[in-house]
Amino acid sequence: MASEQSTGPLRLGYTAPNFSAEHSATSTDTFAFLAGDSWCILFSHPEDYTPVCTTELGAFAKLEPEFSKRNVKLIGLSANTIESHGGWIKDIDEISGSKLKFPIIGDKERKVALMYDMIDHQDATNVNEKGIAFTIRSVFIIDPKKTIRTILSYPASTGRNTAEVLRIVDSLQTGDKHKVTTPINWLPGDDVIVHPSVKSPDAEKLFPRMTVVKPYLRFTPLPRDQTSAAV
Repeated sequence: MASEQSTGPLRLGYTAPNFSAEHSATSTDTFAFLAGDSWCILFSHPEDYTPVCTTELGAFAKLEPEFSKRNVKLIGLSANTIESHGGWIKDIDEISGSKLKFPIIGDKERKVALMYDMIDHQDATNVNEKGIAFTIRSVFIIDPKKTIRTILSYPASTGRNTAEVLRIVDSLQTGDKHKVTTPINWLPGDDVIVHPSVKSPDAEKLFPRMTVVKPYLRFTPLPRDQTSAAV
């Protein structure tokens, strides 16, 4: 699963680089093994036992069943040891009422973080006792072919929105299945946009309830059983 692009930052459409790492299940596995044939969300946090990260991991853990319905696996990462992760998971479950099951990679040497450009270059204070930068709040949404479909980066001071990450997954999966795109603020069940590559005669057959606003802007509903599962 080696990426064809060996240097420079990762981009949308690139193959997610494979790696081997320890994780919170006290095991060492490759990314390819952890992700399997599923969609995957690989996301990093700055530091264990910190307030914003604790709220985030608890929220992801509570929403994990919704990701699972969509055939999505969650994989966390930070520049801490797996022993640190193990103790911190107990705090996360206690505080959030969750039952965190997904693996959290221990990347103390920043090998994966550097590979995926998860290092904090903005905040000079976000460093360990040796002055080495911690990871930022990165999110990589990766499809079953190991293609990077979404990259999100948040500063250490700003917690993520798990519902938005789930919404992006719904949009990508719906688009892949039906040759459509999704408008601003779209949620499952809302009208979608017929992809410009689908010419009008074919579009009329595929989407009989299509509404043409402009030749380049064509809305259509999808049957509810054909959209991704709603939260």
